[in-house]
Amino acid sequence: MAISTSSSLLRYRKLAKRDWLVASLGLLLTVFSLSLFLDLTSDSVPFVDHNPTITSPSDLVKLKLSNKAKERGAFCLDGSLPGYHFSKGSGSGSKSWLIHLEGGSWCDTIASCSARAITRLGSSNYFEREVSFQGVLSSDPSQNPDFFNWNRVKIRYCDGASFSGRPEAEVKNETRLFFRGQLIWEAIMDELLSMGMSDSKQGILTGSSAGGLAALIHCDYFRDHLPKDASVKCVSDGGFFLNVPDVFGKPTVRSFYRDVVKLQGLDKSLDQKCVARKEPSKCMFPQEFVSNIRTPVFLVNAAYDYWQIQHVLVPASADLDKSWAKCRLNIKECDAEQMRVLHGFRSSLMDAIGKFHQNKASGMFIDSCYSHSQMLKPVMWHSPNSTRIQNKTIAESVGDWYFNRKPVKLIDRPYPCNLYCYNMNFT
Repeated sequence: MAISTSSSLLRYRKLAKRDWLVASLGLLLTVFSLSLFLDLTSDSVPFVDHNPTITSPSDLVKLKLSNKAKERGAFCLDGSLPGYHFSKGSGSGSKSWLIHLEGGSWCDTIASCSARAITRLGSSNYFEREVSFQGVLSSDPSQNPDFFNWNRVKIRYCDGASFSGRPEAEVKNETRLFFRGQLIWEAIMDELLSMGMSDSKQGILTGSSAGGLAALIHCDYFRDHLPKDASVKCVSDGGFFLNVPDVFGKPTVRSFYRDVVKLQGLDKSLDQKCVARKEPSKCMFPQEFVSNIRTPVFLVNAAYDYWQIQHVLVPASADLDKSWAKCRLNIKECDAEQMRVLHGFRSSLMDAIGKFHQNKASGMFIDSCYSHSQMLKPVMWHSPNSTRIQNKTIAESVGDWYFNRKPVKLIDRPYPCNLYCYNMNFT
């Protein structure tokens, strides 16, 4: 009996070790999958920086959870409090405010929102306690010549609907997710106004990717809550998403947006003039409502936007034969026919911004790079080797437009003409 028991224990220990190994591998795979999800959906997709910026302790800005969020019922997807990072302005910039809305795609189903709720894109429990302020948020005048001493704020993205979801939509939600992006936006705005923004003389609302779309959605709200005599404008970075079919003729992005709007109840947050005449999900596309924005707007966009090419034009789910596999990851790998399709995508962007281009108060920097969300990346925003059009960096262009130094409507020639481009390579 003792021998049998010992043998059983030995087998148990071997099994336990094997189960532990399997569990460990499973955990590693889960962590890897989540990190990949965060890389592919956030503003901070890795890229080769030929002029790496050395981050000093002064560039690191601490996280602050919103004081007003709880009383307003403004929660991240998982019910945690939303937050932001604030760097106080000084000198001539002490009454100037630049608000940046973080990006990171969207979630369109209970399953995808639930997965998101256990990452930093759905829960403040996973936010970094400090983040580096670079590009348009930098305090370094050589990197950020016009806005370095402004009050600079980065609002973290944890709702999955471009800061526009509404709690009325939660009745359909059996997993107790919180769809409160609109309340997050309003609560943090109230908090910033109480911190001195209500006395501002100058203001910019900007954002990248899904945050760039949010900057357009909330542009007039921002203008209306700052002093009437303040100079207030909005800048969208990589947020001009196109309503175009994928390469197989399917309305992939339109269907996706329809599900986001329906799930999180965005119809009341979107432009109401647009919603009154169109199906609400169409009003998530800037081409449908940008002409209704009263506040001056500047667009920073890559004509060969890699996120849109990888998710809108050639989604992986549609590329079953992998014929686009190399091209999607590296524009230099595209053959002549694929480049014809990509040039067609650029033409769609040109058509979509046609009326916007005619607006005297508007501005734009449309480069022909294989890029996305460029204003937080020093090497793209402003450096000796930055992306340029007509020898102007994005920072110089935005500054000239904001301060009315000169009109700025820069549109690059088609790829591959711009030698200053930092074209992403995901291979």
